[in-house]
Amino acid sequence: SINYLKVGDSSKPALLLVHGFGASSYHFRHNIPVLARKYHVYAIDMLGFGWSDKPIMDYDATVWKDQVVDFVQEVILNRNDDSKAKRSIAIAGNSLGGYTAMYASSDERIKENVKACILLNAAGRFRDPEAIKEPSEPNPIIKAISSAIQRFVIACSFVYTKQPLRIEQVLRQVYPIDDSNVDSELVESIQTPAQDDTAAEVFYRVITKNGAGPQSYVDDILKELDCPVLLAWGESDPWIRSAAADKIQSLHAEFHGENVAGENGPKWIKRASIDAGHCPHDEAPDAVNGAILSFLDEVLSIA
Repeated sequence: SINYLKVGDSSKPALLLVHGFGASSYHFRHNIPVLARKYHVYAIDMLGFGWSDKPIMDYDATVWKDQVVDFVQEVILNRNDDSKAKRSIAIAGNSLGGYTAMYASSDERIKENVKACILLNAAGRFRDPEAIKEPSEPNPIIKAISSAIQRFVIACSFVYTKQPLRIEQVLRQVYPIDDSNVDSELVESIQTPAQDDTAAEVFYRVITKNGAGPQSYVDDILKELDCPVLLAWGESDPWIRSAAADKIQSLHAEFHGENVAGENGPKWIKRASIDAGHCPHDEAPDAVNGAILSFLDEVLSIA
C-alpha cells in the first residue's frame, strides 16, 4: 500500500509533492498548509520509504516514476470520474523526488495533464558528451545522479542506524543557513519508518545498485518535458551544487530555445534562488512557498 495525504479544495488544480531519499511526505509539513490554500495538494511516500510499503524487490528510477504515474492516473485523475480527465496537475519534488517528478512529468501517460514541474535541488546524472560508449549500469539510482549526490546517498545510511543524534547531525549539515527546523519531529519522521522489518534490506538493495532499470539521464528527460519548469534551488546545497541547476538551465535552452515566461510556447524554465541548502522547502519554507505559488499562478493563471 502507498501512504499519501491530500489537503485542499478538490475543485482546484492538483499539486503533487514527492519527497527525497530517506524522507517522507512529512518533510513538506511547512509547505502543505500554505500551498493547500490555493491548490489541491497531494503528498506521497515513495515505495521503500516513509509509511508506504517496503517490498523486497529490485529498486531503480522507473519504480518511483511508475508509482507517481500510477498515482496520478488512479488517484488524482481517477479513471472512473470523467470530470477529472482534463484536470491540470503540477508535480514538485526534492532531491531524488525531484528527479522522479521530472521523470514522471515527461511520461506520455500523463504529460497531457502535467502543466508544471517544480525541481527542489533535484538529483540527476547528466550525459557525458565526451563519453565514447555508455557503461552498463545495473541501477540508475546512484549512477543517475552526479558524484556529489553519491555522498548524499551513502550519508543517508544514518536512516538505518536508528540513532536520532546521527540523523540530527546529518540533517544539520544540509540545512547550512538556518537549521532551526531540524527538530525532534523531523528526526522522528525519518527514524520511525527505519524500524520496519524490511527497511534495512530495502536500503541495501538501493545502495548496492541491485536494480536493473534503464539508464535515464537528465538530458534525455529534459528533451521530453513539454511543460514549464521551476528550479527552486537551495544555492548553498553541500551535496548538489548550484552548477547542477546551471546545467539544467543551459540544457533546457539548448533543447527548447530561449523562451522567457512562455512567450514562445509552454516549454520554458524559471529559476528562484533560495538561501538554503539541500532541502530548501523545509529550511526556507516561506521563500519556497512564495516561489511555487508565484510560478503556479503564472502557469495556471489562477486568480
